[in-house]
Amino acid sequence: MFGADKGNLTSKDTLLDGRKLHIGIVQARFNDSITGALADACKAELLALGVVDKHIHLVQVPGALEVPVALQAMAESDKFDALIALGCVIRGETYHFELVSNESAAGITRVGLDYQLPIANAVLTVDTVGQALARQSEKGADAARVAVEMANLLDSLS
Repeated sequence: MFGADKGNLTSKDTLLDGRKLHIGIVQARFNDSITGALADACKAELLALGVVDKHIHLVQVPGALEVPVALQAMAESDKFDALIALGCVIRGETYHFELVSNESAAGITRVGLDYQLPIANAVLTVDTVGQALARQSEKGADAARVAVEMANLLDSLS
């Protein structure tokens, strides 16, 4: 929920230390001005959390439905501690919105579970462009924090 109390960790928490991590990002190009802003906010937050620039690998795909297969290829490479999915699906006049939103989310979740690899899902699913614009920076940064925290958490559990 937008503006929700997310129970954020403090910047001093070791779960938010990205210095040793390798992060992969898949950005859908559809609604590029929004997904580009998501990617910029995400990368800026990863850098702020200590992830080394050369350890951030960004690839672009046509749209939200193509995100899971790129995530799967990254997961299979065994080069990443966490992955991030970025995209934006805006409701239209047809059922296509539900199809794209649901199938993209299901694919992203399946890759994470199949490979036991954290994937921060920041594929926005909104009713209007205004809603997307209001969320793009916050959700991009949120995805970076989720990826770093979950990578460190899973490492501590193994």
